[in-house]
Amino acid sequence: MKKSTILTTIAAGIALGASTVAAIAGPLMDRINAGESIRIGFANEVPWAYPGENNAPLGFVNAYVLGVLGKMGYENIEPVVTDWGGLIPGLQANRFDVITGGMYILGSRCENVTFSEPMAKVSDAFIVQAGNPEGISTYKDFVEKNATMVTGAGFNTVEAALKEGVPESQIMQVPGPTEILAAVKAGRAAAGAVTFFTAQELAKGSGGEIEVTDPGALPEWTQNWVGIGFRHDDADFVEAFNMAQAEYLGSPEMLAAVAEYGYDEKVLPGDEPTEWVCQNR
Repeated sequence: MKKSTILTTIAAGIALGASTVAAIAGPLMDRINAGESIRIGFANEVPWAYPGENNAPLGFVNAYVLGVLGKMGYENIEPVVTDWGGLIPGLQANRFDVITGGMYILGSRCENVTFSEPMAKVSDAFIVQAGNPEGISTYKDFVEKNATMVTGAGFNTVEAALKEGVPESQIMQVPGPTEILAAVKAGRAAAGAVTFFTAQELAKGSGGEIEVTDPGALPEWTQNWVGIGFRHDDADFVEAFNMAQAEYLGSPEMLAAVAEYGYDEKVLPGDEPTEWVCQNR
């Protein structure tokens, strides 16, 4: 297996006693050293991460992660597709090694996942029927209008809605974007809460039946940072991943790789580190 200069340097540092941080290899490095693949887990979340033909890893987060891993010298990659709600349980159960699905860094998730440094900063939004007949633009609108919100099981928007006072009885949880769109189209929900990227994608394919609300209407605290998820035991690999990411993030090569999915300079994460995000989101 080809290895990056970065990881070779880290390994040499350990041998010389120069580094103690990565002195104990985690299970992912054990797999790699045994010649096994790096298994990346993601759901069907266009344009974030989704399967193509033969489960080919498409979407801007997959393209990004493949770019970072390539810089590290790793090309033996195995895609594993699951439901969104199965990403963190699947990681913990060792069904895959990395979550590339486009996951927000949240304090509640940081308890179960070690995230890379952020690779994007994005907003949420609502999809509504054309003309927004229920007048939904914020979470508080669901409370005031006694309206039903639909979102994905395990989505950050469940936590956000509850925080904004939406009763659990008014939150419909479904497997993913396809079911969210169907619920809004059928009028079973006044609006669907998703990421702005996802909302744009759903509206684009709706034939004019669906529109996207203004993400700027939502409170600032609903702005979110995206990270790549790893097991806590793989801190050594996360350290090396972050080193490679620091050189790749925002580079012309990286921006070219993700451009077709709508990621551009406006989505770059800024300077907030994962430690801060875990404490404040």
